[in-house]
Amino acid sequence: MRYLSPMLLLLVGLTTTLATLHAQDDLLSALNDTTPPPREYTLATFKSTRIISGHSIETVSARHLDFRISHRFGPLNGGAYNFFGLDQATIRLGLEYGISPRLMLGIGRSSTEKTFDGFVKYKLLRQTFSNETPLSVTVLGATTLNSSLGRAQTERDYRFDHRLTHVAQLLLARKFSEQLSVQLMPTYLHRNLVELATDANDVWALGIGGRMKVTRRMALTGEYYYVLPGSTRAPYQNALALGIDIETGGHVFQLHFTNSLGMVEPLFIARTTDRWADGGIRFGFNISRTFNLGPRQTRAGGW
Repeated sequence: MRYLSPMLLLLVGLTTTLATLHAQDDLLSALNDTTPPPREYTLATFKSTRIISGHSIETVSARHLDFRISHRFGPLNGGAYNFFGLDQATIRLGLEYGISPRLMLGIGRSSTEKTFDGFVKYKLLRQTFSNETPLSVTVLGATTLNSSLGRAQTERDYRFDHRLTHVAQLLLARKFSEQLSVQLMPTYLHRNLVELATDANDVWALGIGGRMKVTRRMALTGEYYYVLPGSTRAPYQNALALGIDIETGGHVFQLHFTNSLGMVEPLFIARTTDRWADGGIRFGFNISRTFNLGPRQTRAGGW
């Protein structure tokens, strides 16, 4: 019995230690079971900051610079004399910079009406892979400046602020699968000066756009902007564009057909005059080249 007591104490101690370790393992397992997995966000709802003419929910990555060239030719119904529109061309050059993963700024210059534009774009919500957040939501604020001399030569008082048009957009998109993405674009335009006294200064429109991936590096795109009655008058038409995106390394090459000449919202939403049914279809393309101005980063998983 004199030797049994130490053995008994040792056995009790080992049992207690094993029980304690088992309880700790159970506690850690319980904590692991209750810790939510990290959120995975869907990626590349669209491959560019534009669907075609209009903005997508995408923003430029932080400390990246996107140089954009957009080109539009004349209408196909111009005939063989104008080489079906290829003799006529308008262009927009733009620079877009990512301040943060959600915030970007952009500036541009269009040859149409010698228009300067600037905008700020912020991604409010990002769609999650688990559908906890079912939509991506981005807000856009923009201002355009018509620097053409044409209006300044009229008899009307034409101040600097008359040249300005302001744009507000809410962009709501969902990536339904690896192949299909859809976006809605409620849009408000305020024109400081209109052509006729009977024209509305405020224009309300609802756009819808989409992307259908057909191969690893190719996708079909489309967008349509419905202008609410009373916002514009004849001969202005709703803007419709159909295109194809081609990815080539650091480039996104977008080919498209549209009835719009302008490449900024006040022009293609509120002042499109051509009709698809009459052959007023213009061929165009966008080229996007992105430059990384910061340290290389890897992106999280997801679609």
